[in-house]
Amino acid sequence: MSVPGPRVRSMTTAPRPAAELSADEARRIALRAQGFLGAPDRRAGVRGVLRGLGQVQLDTISVLARSHELIPYARLGAVGRTTVEEAYWTGSHAFEYWSHAACVLPVEEWPHFAFRRRAYRNRPHWGHELSAGAYDKVIDQLRAEGPRTATELGGAKNKGEWWDWSDSKIAVERALMYGEVVVVERRGWKRVYDLAERAIPQDLLHDDLDDAECVRRLVRQAGEALGVGTRADIADYHRLKGEQFDAVVEAAGLVPVTVAGWGKPAWADPAALASEPRGRHRTTLLSPFDSLIWERARTERIFGFTHRLEAYVPKQKRIHGYFAMPVLAGGRLVGRVDPAREGGTLVARQVTLDGPKAVPAVARALREAAEWVGCDAVRVERVDAPELTKPLVTALG
Repeated sequence: MSVPGPRVRSMTTAPRPAAELSADEARRIALRAQGFLGAPDRRAGVRGVLRGLGQVQLDTISVLARSHELIPYARLGAVGRTTVEEAYWTGSHAFEYWSHAACVLPVEEWPHFAFRRRAYRNRPHWGHELSAGAYDKVIDQLRAEGPRTATELGGAKNKGEWWDWSDSKIAVERALMYGEVVVVERRGWKRVYDLAERAIPQDLLHDDLDDAECVRRLVRQAGEALGVGTRADIADYHRLKGEQFDAVVEAAGLVPVTVAGWGKPAWADPAALASEPRGRHRTTLLSPFDSLIWERARTERIFGFTHRLEAYVPKQKRIHGYFAMPVLAGGRLVGRVDPAREGGTLVARQVTLDGPKAVPAVARALREAAEWVGCDAVRVERVDAPELTKPLVTALG
């Protein structure tokens, strides 16, 4: 890749792009920034992945594994699933909060979410009235008893529908949004809450940064994690508004670039432009909630690949399956697999292949995923191109 250095310009002229990138250069910059191009930092491990991405999205769906397990697996390979959980939840290295969605975040980012905690304290609480004294009761209980689930605090729900939270659940979730309480682990997918004063290191436990500084840091971090992106790409990474991005992007240190075929202004991390992305490409199944592909328009722009999570689509209207996972190989998205598990067998319920050349990569991704989750066999049920079924089964060995 040949990327020119920043151009010298008169301060009286409009900003000019620091670099002109081809679509292929932008794609490789994005892959490296997200940890899919070049040797992974195995010494830093799962925590290194978390720090590099700035967040890992959580989701309730578990097919092969939950999404927060799939994300480090996709970058590091077969890291133990217990190792993943311990990396997140031991030693005060991470906390859970609202970023792109519900996410695991590096604990160093706690001060930079002060703007969001302040916003939650100032907003109305639609549909969640709280009995007098319930909030203080939950705080006192956590202080006296230590980390607890909502059930242990007095019950997560009343006897109504799923949204009919108990006072204890409303109170502890409100305390979470305010920053007085932190989720310190997931136990059987239940949140385990503790007081922030115990869970967050004292040098980080503050809301001293003003909103502009918080947003500036998050825009910079998103730019570094994406490598290159449009205004919408970078703002959406931590669910910021476009005008928030506009107000801080220059101070954040991202540089304007043009990307061939994007048709929109873009910005890049200066460090991403300093060297050519080189190294080994990962071949892997991707969680639909992976930050490489979670934004549909960006995925289409970078990879020419349209993907939609169909878990919430009626079964009869699904095209690729309940939890179709895109397959990354050679820096391209070459197909998708809708997986399931039956005992010791990984079942590929539906496989979509981008032509015969994708067969070896998809077979490799399936074998590695099967081994990671403890399966000793792979069964293919359906391939969108029937003539590729036999080659895929043969490649699986």
